[in-house]
Amino acid sequence: MPDRADAADRPALELWRLDCGMIEIGNLDEYADTFAYPGRSMAFTDSCYLIRNGDRYLLWDTGLPRTLEGKQEQSGTDRMSLKASIVGQLAQLGIEPEQVTFVGISHYHYDHTGQAADFAGATLLVDRADWDVINEREDLSASLGPWIGGDGTLKTLTYDHDVFGDGSVIMLKAPGHTPGHRSLLVRLKDREPILLSGDAVHFRENWSRKGVPSFNTSRAETLASMDRLREIAAQIGATLVIQHEPADIAKLAPFPESSH
Repeated sequence: MPDRADAADRPALELWRLDCGMIEIGNLDEYADTFAYPGRSMAFTDSCYLIRNGDRYLLWDTGLPRTLEGKQEQSGTDRMSLKASIVGQLAQLGIEPEQVTFVGISHYHYDHTGQAADFAGATLLVDRADWDVINEREDLSASLGPWIGGDGTLKTLTYDHDVFGDGSVIMLKAPGHTPGHRSLLVRLKDREPILLSGDAVHFRENWSRKGVPSFNTSRAETLASMDRLREIAAQIGATLVIQHEPADIAKLAPFPESSH
């Protein structure tokens, strides 16, 4: 993944962590196919991220649906809640939805695409393999309707994708959780690079144990993707931020402050 510009010539990046909900997982045993967590539950954070590169913005993942704002909802053994919408959080930064240039999604699951339609004017960046699934899923029309219907601007990806064209933000192929799952590499100026996991891994213990959720689309690809992220982190000194891991929130500046 070569840089398109010398690091000194890139615009300074800012990275904000947004609170896009909480999910109380009632049956954690589903998150490892080796029966590692019987009878356990866990609270997952649902994190999204805003990245500014000059006057362009990337919104990475869009969390739980805005219809959940101020509510709690039960889905099977899980309970979901959302304190504030992404639009509301961006307003605190003085940013309008129309200013978001790109919406990048790690994968098509509801807790990563829920508020995408609020940014219908942005270019949607999504792996081609996941886009093929999206077009077969009627339940995603509410969140991804602007692009499914052909009204929104869409860019489907095959290889690693350099979002801003200067090597600062790369959507990395990391399949296994879904056929076209992606993670995100963000090269900040004043600190080590950040690796945003998507759902390549869900929580720290699974990272250590190489746990593979039973509902992933490929066990082998999941393990290979985790190995890739480990190697990238080791080679460039990146910090892994697991998006569903509450303990990883403190690795980035608290909202409304930014990391840069």
